[in-house]
Amino acid sequence: MTPARRPPLSRRFGHLLGPYGLLALTILLFVAFSLALPDTFPTLDNISAVLSNQSIPALLALGAMIPLVTAKFDLSLGYGLGFAHVMTLQLIANDAWPWPLACLTVVLGGAAFGTLNGVVVEFAKIDSFIATLGTGSILYALTGWITNGARIIPGPQGLPAAFTDLYDSRFLGLPVSAFYVLALTAVLWVLLERLPLGRYLYVIGSNRRTADLVGIPSRRYVLYAFTGSGLVVGIAGVLLAAQQRIGNPSVGLDYLLPAFVGALLGSTAIRPGRANALGTLIAVVILAIGLAGIGQLGAQFWVTPLFNGVTLLLAVGMAGYAARRQLRQPRTPPPRTPRDLPKVAS
Repeated sequence: MTPARRPPLSRRFGHLLGPYGLLALTILLFVAFSLALPDTFPTLDNISAVLSNQSIPALLALGAMIPLVTAKFDLSLGYGLGFAHVMTLQLIANDAWPWPLACLTVVLGGAAFGTLNGVVVEFAKIDSFIATLGTGSILYALTGWITNGARIIPGPQGLPAAFTDLYDSRFLGLPVSAFYVLALTAVLWVLLERLPLGRYLYVIGSNRRTADLVGIPSRRYVLYAFTGSGLVVGIAGVLLAAQQRIGNPSVGLDYLLPAFVGALLGSTAIRPGRANALGTLIAVVILAIGLAGIGQLGAQFWVTPLFNGVTLLLAVGMAGYAARRQLRQPRTPPPRTPRDLPKVAS
């Protein structure tokens, strides 16, 4: 029996480069900026600042990733973030609600709005691009109506310290908001990679007709995906309110593009060709390192949107290439055993 031939080194390297290339690029980028800025970049203060500043974009990217698993887009994320952020401060600062009740109400409201997005997409049969852009615009109008286009500024007493500590406190020497991101990544990884829920969502995103033929209730699971996205947006809005402490009705729009850059770029890592939680986390980290590095090198203000736009184009291109490459890979048949071999007549 001849031993199985090992694939050539180039093919094995390419096989590893697909899932882990983005992770390797993250490490190389960190090393490059550390060598260029040895006194400021590789310091604990800088790492803490990067983790704190990028926690909200990371949460929103993970929220955007959930509908992407089902091949749907949620363009209402930025509007939802702004609305949740404003409503949290409105309830606490202006309406004098207890902050735990206000936060819980906003988070549950985010989940309800996500469910509404799913209903519009699945039952009204409107493309997710158009549907979520429309619902997001309505939400933006509600945000302007509530605030009358002005900022919400707490009174002289300020906000409760326990509320602001949701974002400002530290754990193990690092911002606690970074651990929220890690916890959400772990939860989504378990849901998508280890439970039937995740397998159903991936089948729906890969081939909706196949999912229907095998008996998967596609409508229900797409609703679950949009509800999960809205829930994450509500959490991010509460944390954004605790971070900024002033309600800005237009702040959420600045987070929409980075969220989709992270979610789409993440689909090129760990499991190329499909959205996944670990890949999204790695993508957010590389974006955070890139933005922090170019900022410390003295880049102009317009470099940040340029960086996000170019990265988004690259992310979409890489995601499409990874998906096509996965489809082109030949499926290796299982090894034949003596029982599988045809019998020879004597």
